Amino acid sequence: MITSEPPGALVWLNDREIGRTPVDVDFEFYGRYDVRLHLPGSEPLMTSGNASPPVWEAIGLDLIAEMLPITLHRRIKWHYVLRPRDDDPEALIGRAQRLRSKIPGAQPPANITQEP
Repeated sequence: MITSEPPGALVWLNDREIGRTPVDVDFEFYGRYDVRLHLPGSEPLMTSGNASPPVWEAIGLDLIAEMLPITLHRRIKWHYVLRPRDDDPEALIGRAQRLRSKIPGAQPPANITQEP
């Protein structure tokens, strides 16, 4: 299960669109997944999620688990917090100037003008 804050983000797992949060999806393998979330008004998020196998999948225990008269299920939950999108051009220029000032020997930028 993948959830997000705020909810309603479009989710891709390993470049396959799976739906909007909250979303349940069956997974094909244990391991690492590439996860992308997009929600208008929020910064896009590109991250990963790890689906680790349950203890009953360990060598030796898997045989015992197969012999039990019950079906074992594993539910993996990933939750992501999306940041609000900051599209203010002046704030962007300010962040760029602060980053540039941290580069040793960087020249101050030429006068930056914005298109209307």
